[in-house]
Amino acid sequence: MAYAQEKQVISALVLRVDTPKPKPISRLDLVPDDLGFAGGALATEDNQTTGRFMGQEFATAYNAVPPEEAVAAMNAAIDEGAQYIVVLADAPMVLTLADAAKGRALVLNALAPDDGLRNGDCRANLLHIAPSRAMLTDALAQFLMWKKWRNWFLVEGSHPEDKALADAYRRAAHKFGAEIVEERVFEDTGGARRTDSGHVQVQKQIPVFTQRAPNYDVMIAADEADIFAVYLPFQTWEARPVAGSAGLRPATWHPAQEAWGATQFQRRFEKLNGRYMRPEDYQVWLALRVLSEAATRTKSDQYDVLEKYLLGSDFEIAAFKGEKLTFRAWNGQLRQPILLVGNRVLVSVSPQEGYLHQVSQLDTLGIDQPESGCDLEGR
Repeated sequence: MAYAQEKQVISALVLRVDTPKPKPISRLDLVPDDLGFAGGALATEDNQTTGRFMGQEFATAYNAVPPEEAVAAMNAAIDEGAQYIVVLADAPMVLTLADAAKGRALVLNALAPDDGLRNGDCRANLLHIAPSRAMLTDALAQFLMWKKWRNWFLVEGSHPEDKALADAYRRAAHKFGAEIVEERVFEDTGGARRTDSGHVQVQKQIPVFTQRAPNYDVMIAADEADIFAVYLPFQTWEARPVAGSAGLRPATWHPAQEAWGATQFQRRFEKLNGRYMRPEDYQVWLALRVLSEAATRTKSDQYDVLEKYLLGSDFEIAAFKGEKLTFRAWNGQLRQPILLVGNRVLVSVSPQEGYLHQVSQLDTLGIDQPESGCDLEGR
């Protein structure tokens, strides 16, 4: 007598940890309530299509909580059977959740770019879907060097995340041979950023702030806190391009991306959610698709089996970026091309032609294995 095989259930939680932030400078950048979750909905729809033929079911729960409730929310989901936690949170919270989930669940970082999470603070049960700051800054640096824009004017914000981003640009400049001819700090003094007279003040202040700099090719803005960078284009004292946190920006995803079959993908997302896909949506989508690919290939729903496969040489996944993506086994970072975008168009994609690597050209972006401080043994 033949018996029906029991269906495997791959249960995941998308956990978004919301912290208070000022409103964005532009109303066009207001954060949608379903940020990240919308990408998860599309991924789950995709996963279920494949799962029907494999005897697998993909169940995804969503939860947005304040920081003080994050660990409890994750523990409750794990107690109910979730073995995969996709996290949208800052680096300290990602680390807290990974440690709390050790031995019970695999955590996928879909937001935090901090290089420390991929180095000394790496964890064996923590994979990184979001690119690191080093990957983003290296991607931009390669393009600027291809353009022969070697002399940079670096303007960084006064918040800790801005300083970390500026350090990543300093590292990228040294790595690829650029010269930072001037550095300045834009102090965040608070106050209203969205007022009727805002553009008047900017038009007076930014040119003064940027004048009397040595000759430079491009201004690099390190403004992860989103305080000032958007005001720099067209307001600098010298007529120079702006890149980094405004102007030409490195990104994992952009609504204008249509290459490599992305048009249909974008349209499916827009039909399902009624808006354009943001990088956070893409990264959650990709995190859940990574799990589906591993579950399908291994025919398993157990996170230790999936994790071993994900970090192995057989894993690869297509993600509308022109080549297959793989994980770096030595720190859990997903290798991926980085888009370089303007406001309305895709400008270029890094790695740039001519940057070679003995393992993967994608490893020219970010901190390579010989430089890594990550030791996954015992973590």
